[in-house]
Amino acid sequence: MAGIRVTEVDWQSLKNGVAHHTQEYPCPELVVRRGHTFTLVLELSRPLEDQETIIFTVETGPQASKDRHTKAVFQISELEVGKTWAAVKEAETENTVTVSISSPPNAVIGRYLMSTRVSSRRKQNDRKLGEFVLLFNPWCPEDDVFLASEEERQEYVLNDSGIIFRGVEKHIQAQGWNYGQFEEDILNICLSILDRSPLYQDDPAIDVSCRHDPIYVTRAISAMVNSNNDRGVVQGQWQGKYGGGTSPLHWRGSVAILHKWFKGRFKPVKYGQCWVFAGVMCTVLRCLGIATRVVSNFNSAHDTDRNLSVDKYVDSFGRTLEDLTEDSMWNFHVWNESWFARQDLGPSYNGWQVLDATPQEESEGVFRCGPASVTAIREGDVHLAHDGPFVFAEVNADYVTWLWHEDESRERVYSDTKKIGRCISTKAVGSDSRVDITSFYKYPEGSRKERQVYRKAVRKLFSVEASGRRSRVRRAGGRGLWREDLLEPATKPSITGKFKMLEPPMLGHDLRLALCLANLTSRAQRVRVNLSGATILYTRRPVAEILHESHTVRLGPEEEKKIPITIAYSQYKEDLTEDKKILLAAMCFVTKGEKLLVEKDITLEDVITIKCAQPGASGEGLGPVQ
Repeated sequence: MAGIRVTEVDWQSLKNGVAHHTQEYPCPELVVRRGHTFTLVLELSRPLEDQETIIFTVETGPQASKDRHTKAVFQISELEVGKTWAAVKEAETENTVTVSISSPPNAVIGRYLMSTRVSSRRKQNDRKLGEFVLLFNPWCPEDDVFLASEEERQEYVLNDSGIIFRGVEKHIQAQGWNYGQFEEDILNICLSILDRSPLYQDDPAIDVSCRHDPIYVTRAISAMVNSNNDRGVVQGQWQGKYGGGTSPLHWRGSVAILHKWFKGRFKPVKYGQCWVFAGVMCTVLRCLGIATRVVSNFNSAHDTDRNLSVDKYVDSFGRTLEDLTEDSMWNFHVWNESWFARQDLGPSYNGWQVLDATPQEESEGVFRCGPASVTAIREGDVHLAHDGPFVFAEVNADYVTWLWHEDESRERVYSDTKKIGRCISTKAVGSDSRVDITSFYKYPEGSRKERQVYRKAVRKLFSVEASGRRSRVRRAGGRGLWREDLLEPATKPSITGKFKMLEPPMLGHDLRLALCLANLTSRAQRVRVNLSGATILYTRRPVAEILHESHTVRLGPEEEKKIPITIAYSQYKEDLTEDKKILLAAMCFVTKGEKLLVEKDITLEDVITIKCAQPGASGEGLGPVQ
């Protein structure tokens, strides 16, 4: 009897693509999801004899091995086997065999090579059938990335476009973003991102063997989307200068960025800011089969010293002292959430996990962040992997303002401590509307439960008993020395202050607003007000001062007064960045030494001017461009 071999394979791409929700990938090779069966039709050089069977080998990565679960050898059987690689004969004609292949729900994801040989007395070499790609599977209940809702799977895995929210808390703006995970070459690029990781470069065989785990994969992608340690995809730039690259505000999707990185031989793409990093990471993780969404946090804390507070040092005009202030509060910050089980933490921490590719702080020596369980953040379990303290501070840090005196002493100034972590937002499932998910991250501000969680987080982080809401370790005078402080809230002053716009802030126009002061007591009070204003980046970093003036106001018992403020267009036009943001501050010195800091972030709106072309008629229509 002549030897037998497989002469041709039909990968059943259309049928398998529909069954695995992968028909949108434009790849030449088959793309399937782990934990579900896929079908092949094999053409043989002659019919199989009774004692003969087909043996399959699948392998991924270099030095593939059974011990590392990167290689499997299995033969056709009549019955389904458990959660392992297996092949079941579905049909047989004279020279063809239809086979159903199944992979384990925890198989390593990536590009596989499949080979076959027929078991017989004659020694045979394996014949390479070709490559296929295996992805995570949110449709498989046994997969760690399983997501029960079909509507959410359609949105968070298959939707290739979305909305990213930016702006300021009082004026949230929506920007469309093309994720494009099904566009030409994107899957190949996403897999190559994993192969460019330092983890792979150090030990390829071990790295590939860990790619069964969404915790490992998402953490690796979080590091690789920024370029700080590893020639990753996007180079960040927050100085407002974008020479030699593209302004972060000009990107409208991930595809051009990923193509540029890949075709440029892995040279980081210039430039990105937080929403760009989040948009690119959303593309990569959806492409690999992990349900992912983009989340925006308004008034987002950047806590550099892990003390769960944002410590801001200001001068007598309320201007931020950059040399002393290492922490910051960004107008907004954008990150990702991905949905998967936390086998390392336990089932109560399953679900949405925070991942942040923006290079802010190092995590175990690398600029990456997460995955951090959203449930762990809400419950104050900041000791759990990964990067819980940083994420907790982003949404729930105290905002502490210090007045820095010339003698290098400091004094606590009253300001709004509830301002961190507002309007946490994501795109709704099935529509472009905004959904507020703040309650998933924290209990209501000022509630008893929220205070309990804050104290718990402090205890977990510092192993000290928190007294009140303000016990923590912090730097003395911002000079890098560590000491323990018991911080009581600053005394609430006997006046209130608020900036109020008198006209909508339009680009190209003068800004008109007022500082409204109110005396809360039945006695007259004198208030000295030092006003300052600066153009800023969205990180609230000042660019140039545009306002500096002082006023003295007498407030009668329970009296309210307004200080009018005008900032001419000529004062701010030269120093306004593409972020189009201005920060105003009023440091108010009240009788008996009380101090109050009032701040307002302003985003200027573009204006459309429409001129009517009809004879004898002319006019202008003004309206903000979103």
